Order: sequence, then structure tokens, then C-alpha cells
Amino acid sequence: IDSPRPNQVITSPVQISGQAIGNWFFEGDFPIVLVNWDGLIIAEGHATAQGEWMTEEFVEFTAQLSFTKPELYNNGTLILQKDNPSGLPENDDTLEVPVKF
Repeated sequence: IDSPRPNQVITSPVQISGQAIGNWFFEGDFPIVLVNWDGLIIAEGHATAQGEWMTEEFVEFTAQLSFTKPELYNNGTLILQKDNPSGLPENDDTLEVPVKF
């Protein structure tokens, strides 16, 4: 993930960008969730491939999430989730990035 970096202060709407292996995408996107300090979802959306996603190479992605800043505590987590249409647990994967509000 290029942006936001771990422990970076974010504001709404937050711009998210980076690269992911092609198998993280399904139909050109994968889910992204923003949670507060307690794990409560405060925003969710999808990262979208910026190129051909049917590859084993890295693919650029972008996303934007709008959220309301939590009133209690100033930390949360941005969670990128590998899209897993099979539903098989062995195909699950996530990347968690701590953020500040």
C-alpha cells in the first residue's frame, strides 16, 4: 500500500492507493473496510484495478472511502481483503494498516 502509510493521520474522504497481486482481484476489484479502535466498521468500499487484473503480477489499485471521524479515540485500521468468490478459508487473505484520525 502506497497511501495511507501505517499510522498516518487520515481525513475523509481518504484516498487509498497501492499495488496488489492480480489474484487479489475479482472482476477488477477487492473489498476495503475502515474500522475504528473497537473494530466497528465506519466505512467500506472496493479498491479498483487500474490495469489488467487477470495476471500473477502486481496491479495498481485506487479507492476512496468517506467516513465520519470517530468521537472516541483517534486510531483505527484500514483492512484490505483479498476477494474470495470461492468462500474457501484457505483462499482468504488480508492486509491491515493502522491509521490515525
